[in-house]
Amino acid sequence: MPSKFSYQPCREFNVVVLGAGGVGKSCLTAQFVYNEWIESYDPTIEDSYRTQKSVDGRQVVLEILDTAGTEQFVAMRDLYMKTGHGFLLVFSICSKASFEELETLRDDIIRIKDDENIPIVIVGNKADLEEQRAVDRAKAFSVSRGWGAPYYEASARTRTNVDEAFIDLCRQMLRRDDTHDDLHDDPSSQRAEDATKRHRRRKRKDRCTIL
Repeated sequence: MPSKFSYQPCREFNVVVLGAGGVGKSCLTAQFVYNEWIESYDPTIEDSYRTQKSVDGRQVVLEILDTAGTEQFVAMRDLYMKTGHGFLLVFSICSKASFEELETLRDDIIRIKDDENIPIVIVGNKADLEEQRAVDRAKAFSVSRGWGAPYYEASARTRTNVDEAFIDLCRQMLRRDDTHDDLHDDPSSQRAEDATKRHRRRKRKDRCTIL
């Protein structure tokens, strides 16, 4: 009997890169797509990159949205999150505030996607600036374990762990896509998943705030 993986069509995914301003989102993306280092900092409004990669022998086309980190563009994030299949949450190891901002971003993603298992990779960028570190590595790994999201310390300047972070996210999206294909073939599993989502929404509505 032939393997179900004997032929795999090219999969297309939308990847959204999120994080505070100045953490190196554009630099990470440019290194991954073009193998280029961007020396000067120019605050991004929105840049889109399209690239094709081979991941474990499977072809994927990535539409990567490099988003703005500055406050005046925060209102655009909901739209990014709705269309994203996977998210790279980036902070600078030199900025504690940029690390703390990730929790809000993750909460927003889960709220908008209505899914606590959406593919996410956490990236602590600027690992080449170890002497300026403000975020404890153990703390970052602890948050990573709590969220069930892989954590990479990367450097866009030296290209350290750039490919690894994006490819890890691709693997998560491929696994999720394969699971959804299986659910599509099994209507009873799809009904169970829909029931779980409805229950999760009811629980959120039932929560009260203690002032």
